[in-house]
Amino acid sequence: MSKSSGNGTYQPLSSVWEGSDAELLELMLGFYPAIKPAPILDATYNTGRFWKGSKRRVVSMDIDPQYEPMIVADNREMKDVRANRFGVVVYDPPHVGPQGRDKSIKRFDVDFGATVECGKEHGWSLSYLYPPFLEQAKRVLKPEGLLLAKITDMVNSHRSQWAHCDFMRMADEAGFTVCDMIVKTRNGPMMSNKWKQAHHARKRHCFWIICRNGSSCERANRNGRAMSWASAGIAAPTG
Repeated sequence: MSKSSGNGTYQPLSSVWEGSDAELLELMLGFYPAIKPAPILDATYNTGRFWKGSKRRVVSMDIDPQYEPMIVADNREMKDVRANRFGVVVYDPPHVGPQGRDKSIKRFDVDFGATVECGKEHGWSLSYLYPPFLEQAKRVLKPEGLLLAKITDMVNSHRSQWAHCDFMRMADEAGFTVCDMIVKTRNGPMMSNKWKQAHHARKRHCFWIICRNGSSCERANRNGRAMSWASAGIAAPTG
C-alpha cells in the first residue's frame, strides 16, 4: 500500500524480503541514506556477489588476496584507511564456525566454508568479531553514514547463539544508532548431509541490520526537524 506524503508518494520497504541480497541492497541504498551513499566500502568483499551488475562506486576490502580486493586488510584493523571516507559500509561476516569435535566425519567447515574459530574461549559464538570491526566502521564512515550488516544466528555447543542480538547491542555500544532490521528469507535452510538428528529448527532466514553513524534514525531538514522520504526527494523504492 502506498501512502501520500506532502508533495510526493512513498512506498514502504517491507521488513521481510524474499529476493536477492543485491536487490535488497539497492533498495536500502535508496531508502535509508541521510547523506549521499558514496563511496561504499564492502568490508567483506569475497567474490563481490552483492555488486554483480551494479553501477555503484564500491571499494572492495578482504583479508584474502586471492579475491584481488582494492584493499587487502583485516576489517577489524583497516590499516591505512583514512577516517570519514565512506558514505556506506557493508558487512557480511562469517555466520558459522567449525562445529563438531571430529571434523573428519562432520566436515562442516568444508561443507560451509566455516573456518573462523568460535569455541569455548569465544563463548561458542562469532560475536567477538564485531566490536573491533564496529570501531573501525565508525571511524571510516562519514557522519550520518550507514552501516548495513548481514547477520545470521547459529546453533553451536547445543545452544542457539543469537548473533543478531549481539550485533545490535554492540553497535549501540560502539556509538551507532540501530535504525532498522529486515528479515531476508531463502528457499531452503542450511543443511549438512552429516546431520542425523535435529534439535533446532533449521534456519532459512538472516537479518540485514541498518545502523546510522549519528544520533537519529530519521533524516533532518534544514531546520533540524525530521522529514518524510518523499519530501526529501528520495526515489520511492519498490518491492
